[in-house]
Amino acid sequence: MTMTKKQITIYDTTLRDGAQTRGISFSLQDKLRVAVALDRMRIDYIEGGWPGSNPKDEEFFELIRREKIEHSKIAAFGSTKRRNMTVHEDHFLQALVNSRADVITVVAKGWDFQVEKALGISLDENLTLIKETVEYLKDRGFSVFLDAEHYFDGFKSNPEYSLASIEAACAAGADMIVLCDTNGGTLPHEVSQITSDTANSIKTPIGVHFHNDTGVAVANSISSVLAGAVSVQGTINGLGERCGNCDLMTLIPNITLKMDYTCAASAKLDILTETSRFVSETANIIHNARLPYVGENAFAHKGGIHVSALQKDTRTYEHIDPSLVGNQRQVLISELSGRGNIEFKARELGIDLSKNQEKAKSILARIKKLEEEGYQFEAADGSYELIFRAESGEYTPFFTLKGFRVITEMSEIGEMECEATIKVEVDGQIEHTAAMGNGPIDALDRALRKALSKFFPEISEIQLTDYKVRVLNGKEGTASRVRVLMDQKTDSFNWGTVGVSSNIIEASWLALVDSIEYMLFKKHESEK
Repeated sequence: MTMTKKQITIYDTTLRDGAQTRGISFSLQDKLRVAVALDRMRIDYIEGGWPGSNPKDEEFFELIRREKIEHSKIAAFGSTKRRNMTVHEDHFLQALVNSRADVITVVAKGWDFQVEKALGISLDENLTLIKETVEYLKDRGFSVFLDAEHYFDGFKSNPEYSLASIEAACAAGADMIVLCDTNGGTLPHEVSQITSDTANSIKTPIGVHFHNDTGVAVANSISSVLAGAVSVQGTINGLGERCGNCDLMTLIPNITLKMDYTCAASAKLDILTETSRFVSETANIIHNARLPYVGENAFAHKGGIHVSALQKDTRTYEHIDPSLVGNQRQVLISELSGRGNIEFKARELGIDLSKNQEKAKSILARIKKLEEEGYQFEAADGSYELIFRAESGEYTPFFTLKGFRVITEMSEIGEMECEATIKVEVDGQIEHTAAMGNGPIDALDRALRKALSKFFPEISEIQLTDYKVRVLNGKEGTASRVRVLMDQKTDSFNWGTVGVSSNIIEASWLALVDSIEYMLFKKHESEK
């Protein structure tokens, strides 16, 4: 007999709380694009910002009405009215009304310490502000959620007052009471008890809002759901001030795949990874490869024993099928690899090594030797694919270096100038050229492209997206070996390459050559 799962609603605050992340600033168009993506993900509530606090948020609520939002309800965030003025005189409260949002979320103090110290008002006055604000917004026809700020800290010190603060909102007609762990310092065992006690004290539905300062925001959210909460607030990828908020990209699959709960987003789990990476890209930050479920490493396997077992049954080292959340399995090549890794990777590339064990051993030996020298291929898919293709006879270099020279000098006016001269051979033809650059690596890159462009004009499509240098043995100081990782892309795909040397220019050159060779190989393969 199939049991009906309990329904939970998901409230996203990426566009407000997430925008408070250090280094992130969403433009108006960014916010609109993220809102549309969240609606596609079937997030129940999207908090668009705080109207009245800045022009961008006010404009968001005007423009979001022109977007085709099919599932999500748009929420506007604000505070209770200020003291010594009526609801009609409070500019911020009127901005909430003018937003015409589907839901108004009002934040109020739920901790007596915060009321007296931060607001500087009496405990009774705080209750009056809550009651009058909620009543006014309900009279205007809005659905109203109350965010009880610092509720868990308040409950631990004075439970009677914390309950009184939310009871004031309930009496005024609030549609949901959201218990907030604003400082992020409460642990799951405390959260469970406090949520349960609160749920038994009021009839209004309870939501929760956790910050991640102790690293347990997702665990706290789960504990609250088990204790009676019916809604969870959070952000995509756990973005947010300080250590961030509850990560909805972890919470949603946890409660829907592993617990007796469901939500509207359950039907869209297959775009979870896509949505997660889209928000990172829009926020202009590197997507965290170690995120559960949606990170690039979430289903990446490196150990040879693991890969050998995976080939028999993926459940041996994977807690779910990665395709359920729109992610994919990766097998990494390293000094920890066994022959199973090599065969698995070869199959991914369409190369059958099952009947050629000697070739598999040869590739494995080469990989391990290179790793001993400092190479690392987890982030260098282009370099290791070239190794496989060369061993299988599918790839031979497109050009041969005949030599290069890089000159760096300081001009009379104190500016550094770099020039690279290079000689390459392509199909028996020698090309000798030079180029200036912003640094020695840039000069070398420009000279190489200039030399090859007459033979391979398509290399103009290549764009450098990241360049990393890692010192491998700091004991040798500036003579240490370094590893250079380059990430490149075209409009159709992206890849990484690696080079290692005690000379940073040579290490960069090796990664640069692999990058161009890989692009040419993929381009020519696609045209066959």
